[in-house]
Amino acid sequence: MSTIHWTEPGAPAPRSAPWHSENATPPPRRVIAVDERLTAATAHRLACEGTALLWRGDYPQAQQLLRAMTRRVDRKPPRPGDGPARSFHSYRRFRTHRARVRGSLLVLLEGAHGLRLPRAPDVRRACTEAYGRRSAPMAVSLTELLGVIGAHQWRTEGVWVPALGARIHPHYGVFSPVRGEYVDLVARAPLPPRAGRRTAFDLGTGTGVLAAVLAGRGVERVVATDASPRALDCARENLRRLHPAGPVDVRGPALFPDGRADLVVCNPPWIPARPTSALEQGVYDPGGRMLRDFLYGLPAHLRPGGEGWLVLSDLAEHLGLRTRGALLADVAAAGLRVVARLDTGPRHPRARDTADPLHAARAAEVTSLWRLAPA
Repeated sequence: MSTIHWTEPGAPAPRSAPWHSENATPPPRRVIAVDERLTAATAHRLACEGTALLWRGDYPQAQQLLRAMTRRVDRKPPRPGDGPARSFHSYRRFRTHRARVRGSLLVLLEGAHGLRLPRAPDVRRACTEAYGRRSAPMAVSLTELLGVIGAHQWRTEGVWVPALGARIHPHYGVFSPVRGEYVDLVARAPLPPRAGRRTAFDLGTGTGVLAAVLAGRGVERVVATDASPRALDCARENLRRLHPAGPVDVRGPALFPDGRADLVVCNPPWIPARPTSALEQGVYDPGGRMLRDFLYGLPAHLRPGGEGWLVLSDLAEHLGLRTRGALLADVAAAGLRVVARLDTGPRHPRARDTADPLHAARAAEVTSLWRLAPA
């Protein structure tokens, strides 16, 4: 684990602490201890220059400073590019810069994840859920800590899923089913004739929501997989809580389990671009690697008469990052044919946010369930 170093005012010697970043951000080279005397303008300038600010003052003041720094970054929004793809990349560069500036404000978690700042909340349980038990101190960005706290709230309260008539409780770093379009498609698509009596695979299960939907539809046995250990733990916990009608076997880390199934369902990341955080891995996938792995691995994992369900948004097509022709070419090259397709429009608030730089693409987005079978 990497280490950061700083000097406390009036301290006889420099201090150090292990550095932790869920986004694999390298440790800052220069760290200074700051408190309420630091102005937002100076904090923004130092962050842009690459200096990290270890907060040693009042906790609510740290949140206020973070908001002020964010407002300064947002004064220069991304400029539209020449075409949707360039606009998207300009937006991503802006978001990366914004995240870097915001991530420059640090806090120190003491032993057992204690946050020893005036008026700080008790974050020990939230941090233990995200990081595991730990006795040594570590430094993290305030934005990451706020994400950990928010994830704890999501995990405690859960997300209502109408297709299940129940709540799903996402863990930190696991994509939450707050967008119900893809869940509803899996809940209403006609099952292959044999699937209701046999086996289905749910690839990249995440919270386990689709595995629970399939079990609720009468699939005799569901095998859910994921490459993320956090997702596997999350899916197991949710499925224990939901008590699905049929058995659900959670396996991993892998994409495909051994054997064949009558139905194989996959909702891969929709955008073929590099994620910048653990949570973005549910949306961004460099080169569409998981999509291609699913398509090219599907024929070898289907029983006779079986189907593969690909749940995919066309947002990447509207952004100029993938074409419909390229998708269909991969389907054909994998030895597959399209049996049918179910479509649904966006219901999430960002599709109606005209201030969003990607509004045109988001408003036109269609999420589809492609029913695939061997050619």
